[in-house]
Amino acid sequence: MSAVRRLFGNLATVVRPTSHLERGIALYDKQQYLDALACWRKAGSKGSAEAHYRIGLLYARGEGVLRSVSDAAAWYQLAADAGHADAQFQLGLIYLAGASTNTVGTDAWLKSALPKNQQATTAAVQALFPNGTNVAQDFTIALRWIETAAHSGKPEAYAVLGDMYRHGRGCTQDPAKAHQSYSKAAENNVAAAQFGLGDLYFQGLGVEKDLALAAQWYEKAAENGDVRAQLALGYIFLKGQGKPEDPESAGRWFESAAAKGEHRALYQAALMYLEGRGLPRNLDRAETYLRNAAKKNYLPAILRLAEFYSQGEGIEPDLREAASWHLRAAESGDVRSQFLVGRFYATGEGLPPNPRAAAKWFLRAAEQGHATAAHNIATFFAKGTGVPQDSEKAAEWFKIAAEKGLTAAQLQLGKLYSTGTGLERNHDAAIQWLEKATESGNPDAKITLALAYLQNDAAIQDHARAIALLDEVAQTGHAPAALRLAEIHSGKYGPASADPARALQWYRKAAEAGLPEAQYGLAMRLLNDPPATRNAEAAAQWMAKAAQNGHVAAQFQFAVLLCIGQGIVKNLTEAVNWYTRAAEQGHPVAQYNLSIMLAKGQGCEPTPDAAFTWLQKAATQGLADAQISLAEAYRNGVGTAADDKQTLFWYEAAARQGNEIAIRRLAHLRAAGASQAPEPTAGALSEQAS
Repeated sequence: MSAVRRLFGNLATVVRPTSHLERGIALYDKQQYLDALACWRKAGSKGSAEAHYRIGLLYARGEGVLRSVSDAAAWYQLAADAGHADAQFQLGLIYLAGASTNTVGTDAWLKSALPKNQQATTAAVQALFPNGTNVAQDFTIALRWIETAAHSGKPEAYAVLGDMYRHGRGCTQDPAKAHQSYSKAAENNVAAAQFGLGDLYFQGLGVEKDLALAAQWYEKAAENGDVRAQLALGYIFLKGQGKPEDPESAGRWFESAAAKGEHRALYQAALMYLEGRGLPRNLDRAETYLRNAAKKNYLPAILRLAEFYSQGEGIEPDLREAASWHLRAAESGDVRSQFLVGRFYATGEGLPPNPRAAAKWFLRAAEQGHATAAHNIATFFAKGTGVPQDSEKAAEWFKIAAEKGLTAAQLQLGKLYSTGTGLERNHDAAIQWLEKATESGNPDAKITLALAYLQNDAAIQDHARAIALLDEVAQTGHAPAALRLAEIHSGKYGPASADPARALQWYRKAAEAGLPEAQYGLAMRLLNDPPATRNAEAAAQWMAKAAQNGHVAAQFQFAVLLCIGQGIVKNLTEAVNWYTRAAEQGHPVAQYNLSIMLAKGQGCEPTPDAAFTWLQKAATQGLADAQISLAEAYRNGVGTAADDKQTLFWYEAAARQGNEIAIRRLAHLRAAGASQAPEPTAGALSEQAS
């Protein structure tokens, strides 16, 4: 009987149903997660640490249950307390990183539900997440469980323990202990530990620095698939540190890491594809790699991609693409990109023109110390471009840019001190900053400094210094400097340096260089100089050149010469043309003279309407002769209907300027009782005359 019982007992052991744990594993493999959970719960109720661990995995992965790291940690805890090494390790990792169960959807639901019904929402959260929704980061607890897992035989735990000792997380930083832990894991071929050892030897942490040994450990880790080691090995071969320089091997390892999405490897491989060094030149692949790295917000890749599109390497330049990537870099805080984005918006190249946006980015770059951006935002404040006009802020930013050595800003700051715009007028400070600006050899700075030495205040004039500065620049063929010298020697800044011969010489040099102002000045000298140097024909030629170059006063004067035939054949038709060009640019006397010629038909058909229009324009600009003529036109109904009020209005306008003819005619009209208009007061006349 006992033998039979033994037989049946043995049979029962062989054919009994599979254990709950094993059944759960079989169901899990079929992705029947809820059924697997039910089996593992039963196994766990009988003390199966493996079942508790596997339930923790379900919650950690969100398989068949709502993902909950806190619930995973609770199940891992049960298994860890029972000595389960994998559970101890996972629990340690959770405390090492800290974790939140909340997903974007959960967060959104909580934000919308809590204000409506806090009590019900809290109850629902407690029901869904009985162990809470977060596990706070705790290095001390993490260290305890990682150490326990390591001692329980989990080699990967030694690798993490090495990291914790190396960085002092949950313990005092101890590179020696880190080395011990890494070594134990590395003996079991754990790639992360092999990488850790490589780093210790590379940096000389707790061990003597040994680049060759570091390279050996990196290589082992890289061959085991550690992406950090693959990246490090790429740099080692690229720079020849610990191994001979080998661009091809560097490229191969960068490619391996790039294939796993490592942003720095993508960037380095892209550079190698661009240069054709270590990897075959391939602009398409380089662009793809740069774009993939840039999408991971890796700033060097973003900047290089922007440069790629800006320069058009192997492709047509694409400023829109360049601007979009510079904008992304600017938003990440890159100061150069902030400046460039400001310039894109300011010029309308790559981005739509937008002065406000340009000002915003120039200001951001300036606040980070970019000198040119500081100069630009100063200019914006000075002109009211994209920001409210503010002379004081303009001066403040010009000073910041000037102190950083920007010549253009030093020049502008000198001008502001000279004029007292945005800050207190200070001749000494103006000279100081203009002197600094000249140190770079900037010709405009030297000219401005020279003008500062020619201030109206005789006490601070220095003609000798001004002439020396201008002569230095003018000798290089700089026309504006030659013009300023001509003006000095013409006596514009006082008789102290007047020298007609030298004035004529410098006017000629500037005029021959094509400067309209100098051509006009030379013509006026040749017209008005003493007989020995006077030359009406040459004057007319230079006046014509200045007029053709758009100089308004020259256009007027050339018309006068054509009217009187001075230095040129008299030609009233041409005179009308030049008066018209000057009049259209707002020259009041040209407008007045043109109105007379149009009215009388001199050089043209009589056109009373046009004559009246130009007379009005000249009068409106305050030309007293035009105002009197316009009053006469209204008085006599010439070119317009007679109008006593307009007659008086324009006589009064001329009278307020002190014009004797207008005053007498007003007096005559009032004596005749022609108007009730108020008598112009002496104060009004003086005010207008001034």
